[in-house]
Amino acid sequence: MLKSFLTTVAAALLLGFPVRAADIGTTIDVPCPFGDCNAGISLSYLGSYDIPTGFTENGVEVGGLSGIEFDPSTGRYISISDDRSEKAPARFYRLDIDVGANGLNGVAVLDHVTLKDKDGQPFAFRKVDAESIRFGRDGIYWSSEGDGKALLPPFVRIADRDGNFMREFSLPAGFAPTADKGTGIRDNLAFEGLAFLPGGDLIVGTESALYQDGPITTLTGGALARLIRYDVATGEQKAQYAYPISPIPQAPSTASGWNDFGLSEILALDDRHLLSIERGYAQGVGNSVVINMFDLDGATDVSNIPSLAKTDQRIVPVRKTQIMDLRALGLAPDNIEGITFGKAKDGTDVLILVADNNFNPTQKTQFFAFKVIRRPS
Repeated sequence: MLKSFLTTVAAALLLGFPVRAADIGTTIDVPCPFGDCNAGISLSYLGSYDIPTGFTENGVEVGGLSGIEFDPSTGRYISISDDRSEKAPARFYRLDIDVGANGLNGVAVLDHVTLKDKDGQPFAFRKVDAESIRFGRDGIYWSSEGDGKALLPPFVRIADRDGNFMREFSLPAGFAPTADKGTGIRDNLAFEGLAFLPGGDLIVGTESALYQDGPITTLTGGALARLIRYDVATGEQKAQYAYPISPIPQAPSTASGWNDFGLSEILALDDRHLLSIERGYAQGVGNSVVINMFDLDGATDVSNIPSLAKTDQRIVPVRKTQIMDLRALGLAPDNIEGITFGKAKDGTDVLILVADNNFNPTQKTQFFAFKVIRRPS
């Protein structure tokens, strides 16, 4: 694999020297990913900020932040919760993130907006699992993983700024959950990421492989997730691509412990290059979070291939290369699930990450900020 990040921290790791936590101003420079210097990206670390589990806004617990998006009309952000209407009705929060040249200074939770179902009512208990959120030209686009155990299909819907249902995209064949688990989404591994290409198409990513596409990740093997490319105007798919998730990077501390790794979010850079978050957890060890760049150009359209595991057709997945590994930078990431480009208070371009705390008292709602020095556009 192409050597993909050139930081002083990464160099220390490669040479076996001790690594300390990243300082404000630590740079991540990938000048020529895939050998293409027009796709170069350079970032500078601006710090982190944590909101402890249990924090409430207007009586509603803040947590489960699984997607984040910048609102250029207000200079603020929205972030969707994956609470399955258990602690409060499904919702997204409006945030004010105070970040500037001196670093990430704070995050204020301003209020929240309840998402409505097709009948105009808040979602009932465990009838939705919201994961990603983006602004489109005609509303707020958001995804739900559904519920594989309850045979609730995943979806992509559009809401207005008040959370009211507007319309829903079609679900391609092979994604709906099935009782025999022969095809369709795996429970809690469905529509995890959304990204708008500058040209207007919407990319939707599954967290891991569909049942018919092979196993999920292990310590020795990766998995193939599917990316659906939608025509936004019609809500119909235009293509599908295979995304190669890397093997689980770390083993649990005990033989009986569990671990996982999957695709948690995507973010477009231009009409062919996107960023992806692959993240996972190893019991007794902690979280691994890797940011990659991937390239749609030349990838096979697999929309007419029912099973990626059982086909004679040659499949070319999207190409990917690593941009940064947060642990290798000396950071201590939690369960990072959201990523967006935004603006600092001084107008500087920034990249913001957010962690889903799973409403767990041992976790936290965590934000990371990076100054964008260079990016494809």
